Amino acid sequence: MSRSLNKACLIGNLGNDPEIRSTGSGVQVANLSVATTRRWNDRSGNAQEKTEWHRVVCWDRLADICERYLNKGDRVYVEGRIEYRQFEDRDGNTRYVTEIRALELIMLGGRGGDGARGGPPPAGGRPDSGGPSGAGGDAGSDVDDDLPF
Repeated sequence: MSRSLNKACLIGNLGNDPEIRSTGSGVQVANLSVATTRRWNDRSGNAQEKTEWHRVVCWDRLADICERYLNKGDRVYVEGRIEYRQFEDRDGNTRYVTEIRALELIMLGGRGGDGARGGPPPAGGRPDSGGPSGAGGDAGSDVDDDLPF
């Protein structure tokens, strides 16, 4: 059997405050709208910009962190997998949704992205994930990684 990979990594800003809900069994769910912006110069040298909006879904512990610490405009790093689902709306029409199911979330700071905002340590769905900035791992570990930043 061959292996496959479904992974999405985003760094962007929240377009709205997190939308928090609970399932019938009490599991907390947070829906985030994350904007990523690409800037470039066209062939004429004119500055161009395009913003993409991503639907991100956080469950359980990550949803709780979103509710407590995230606000519109905050800069976040999200790592997860792309999921597709369909449902019927109230009028009986079939709707299709593409979402990123967050497995890891790191708060990068407020609107300025300076990292100066307080809050809890990075949150991840996996302990000791070894992701960016040691996300989800032990901040006191003696990992020497030779990275220039």
